[in-house]
Amino acid sequence: MTVYPVSPNTVLANALSTTEDVLAPRIRSARPERVVFVVGTQINGVPHLGTSLVQSLTFAAADRVRQRFDIPVEVMFGALDNAPHEIVVDPVSGHRYQRAYAQALGEAALADQVDTLYRPLFDALSGRLSIPYSIEMYSRQQQTEQFRLTWLRAHRRIDGARWWLDPAHGTPHVRVPCPQSDCGWAEKRAERTRVLLGDDHAIVQAVCLHHGPYEVVIAPDGGGYLDLATLYRNLVKELAAGADRDRLMVMVKGGDWVFGSTLVDNALTAIGLAVGQLPTRLFCPQVVTDTGAKLSKSLIRDGKATLPAGSAPWMLDTRMWPGSLSEYADRLLEMADVLLSDPRHFFRAYSAGELGRLMSQSTRSVTTP
Repeated sequence: MTVYPVSPNTVLANALSTTEDVLAPRIRSARPERVVFVVGTQINGVPHLGTSLVQSLTFAAADRVRQRFDIPVEVMFGALDNAPHEIVVDPVSGHRYQRAYAQALGEAALADQVDTLYRPLFDALSGRLSIPYSIEMYSRQQQTEQFRLTWLRAHRRIDGARWWLDPAHGTPHVRVPCPQSDCGWAEKRAERTRVLLGDDHAIVQAVCLHHGPYEVVIAPDGGGYLDLATLYRNLVKELAAGADRDRLMVMVKGGDWVFGSTLVDNALTAIGLAVGQLPTRLFCPQVVTDTGAKLSKSLIRDGKATLPAGSAPWMLDTRMWPGSLSEYADRLLEMADVLLSDPRHFFRAYSAGELGRLMSQSTRSVTTP
């Protein structure tokens, strides 16, 4: 049996000769000095197959762009340490509160977690393809002057974008955790949070689960921890990235982000971006179950779904891969070559069982049909 998948044609695949064609219009118009492939992951647990798939495809796609356009490339890994670590309900207000990983574990512990769970695979992928990479924790990113200035400017125009960023309520969530020592709790949906904009700063007023009302200043050069809801965070991140004229930032995401990115793009245009200024994105294949749902660690862990047929425990915890890390990296890159070899193979979803089949044997000796 061939290791190559059997993939249907699609409107997008029919318009492309190679997978990287989807990036060609922006590369040719922007003429950047370098292309940076940005891939983010919530570091709220051990990596699963979907995480490894997107990361390996990021390196492999960067390699193809470098070869085709003769342009330097690099990979930037965004470690999202603002994922909820704990969520509780305030018995008085009924509002949900969260404490993110950054506040619950601290920067040093999270850096160790990234070094242990993610950096070894990045080192292996980087070494095999000779593509440099960097790691940026969200905690550090939100501290930068560029990120905070971008947020301050965007929030002045939030009225035009708020229904795109929060279609249900029209209130994009801004969370600034309580600054009291060893606290760090914030209202998850920011129901009682108010943002008062000054000339060059913002004062955020909120209510803590334990300490009551508080105020935090957010300024370009300092202030509290600025945590934004997912769509809002991506709007600010992609706005900030677009300001770099020398480097083209390609946002690499899983296929489940296709629907959410439509809302972000509408929010970006609502605050003033032209169509040609919208972010450059590459959506990778999504790992799905027999029902077509995204393969979810949390649903399986909570007993709401079962491990699908043809899958294996290592797909939910890549540390359980039955072999060495070196072999795992090789198989991922070989599979990435297969998926990138034809747009029909790339712009689609894969069952966990099919990806297990593709990972089960080397493709070095297989030629594309």
